[in-house]
Amino acid sequence: MTRQHAISKARAYFSSGSLYRSLASKIAIPSESQEPSRFHELERYLTEQIIPDLERLGFEWEIIENPVTGYGPFLLAERSEPEAGLTVLSYGHGDVIRGYDDQWAEGLSPWKMTQRGDRWYGRGTADNKGQHTINLAALESVLAATDGKLGYNVKLILEMGEETGSPGLNEICQRYQQRLAADVFIGSDGPRLDAESPTVFLGSRGSFNFDLTLNAREGAHHSGNWGGVLKNPAVRLANALASMVTPQGVIQVKGLRPEPIPESVRHAIANLTIGNGDNAPAIDPTWGEPGLTPAERLFAWNTLEILALKAGNPDAPVNAIPPTAYAHCQLRYVVGSDQDKFIEHLRGHLDAHGYQDIDVTPARMSQMKATRLDPDDPWVSWALASIQTTTGKSPTLLPNLGGSLPNDVFAGTLGLPTLWIPHSYPSCSQHAPDEHMLESLAEEALYLMTGLFWDLGKQGADIVKERK
Repeated sequence: MTRQHAISKARAYFSSGSLYRSLASKIAIPSESQEPSRFHELERYLTEQIIPDLERLGFEWEIIENPVTGYGPFLLAERSEPEAGLTVLSYGHGDVIRGYDDQWAEGLSPWKMTQRGDRWYGRGTADNKGQHTINLAALESVLAATDGKLGYNVKLILEMGEETGSPGLNEICQRYQQRLAADVFIGSDGPRLDAESPTVFLGSRGSFNFDLTLNAREGAHHSGNWGGVLKNPAVRLANALASMVTPQGVIQVKGLRPEPIPESVRHAIANLTIGNGDNAPAIDPTWGEPGLTPAERLFAWNTLEILALKAGNPDAPVNAIPPTAYAHCQLRYVVGSDQDKFIEHLRGHLDAHGYQDIDVTPARMSQMKATRLDPDDPWVSWALASIQTTTGKSPTLLPNLGGSLPNDVFAGTLGLPTLWIPHSYPSCSQHAPDEHMLESLAEEALYLMTGLFWDLGKQGADIVKERK
């Protein structure tokens, strides 16, 4: 059997409607991890949808309770071959963001997959049910063309809490580190650069959220009776924020800025165009770090965002000096940032500018660390070559995603080289009403992943030896 034979199996699987039907049955389960009333749906997704697929492919599996109370379970699965030359670890998440059922377009539902033109609508089509469904179908296509022999072992971790910040994922990977040991990580999540461009990214920017709070006194006081003699927390906080980031979005806190962009990263993104595709917002050319291209600002630099501000009663202002002011901020950051000392740097900046009265605390949410596989790693050139062979397109390489994923668990805790091949696109309405996957993209993704998994069996062991 040949590589083309495996892709022909994938082509037949797609044209028969099998991929559509498999995904539609998964979309029908409302696995909203933010809703306590849906907790039983999280395990039902694993037992009714994923486990039958895995057993058909020869996997052994185990459902493991989340070590963090109140959150969804994990599925660990493994398919072993005695003569395997290497092991690949893959990942997906079966939980989805809230459905927002009443906000979808007429005739659409988050829990019933519907095709309109090139779009497959349904909650989870893009994030992430569609993506791991494609990968499992690609594995099945390769197995069908090789008499059930891949030439490597496959391990899978599928979580049911990614949309709540992946609680317990790191603990599970620490606890089962030997069981999850592998030579390479290959997963699919997030968007391509655009719908037409097969994409590989090697990590993600980190996400560090923090709160700034100024509590001046108990209660508000009339601005006519006390204005001019009582400090206004909103004024103080606004000025503090202005000292941290310029009107053009340039970070002024030295400790929050990254090291210079590595040449390998700069080279990898030199020809990328940002903002293509339907519904993409217009790029602000003067926003962000001066001297950088838009691609460098998005994928190779840090950004400080103010996500929420509050003082007084914004919905019904009164003539009173507010007693408190609050800002919720976020730093998206790349490898080369002083990520273990962000609070220390913020505290030092505020003190140096006379804002000792403003408290700075990490937000009560999961923080994801920045990761990035070296673009010169042999796994990278291998993946790009495989995708180009299948699609005839020159794939886009992103050293890291602009957003954040729990890749620090795979790259850091498990110590793996990480390759992400996304099967979505920026205008998929992820996390919004009318989420969808493009049929044309799903078809191309199935074929390129089939080629990738075929090539892994033929070339992967040599890559492992080369890296050693």
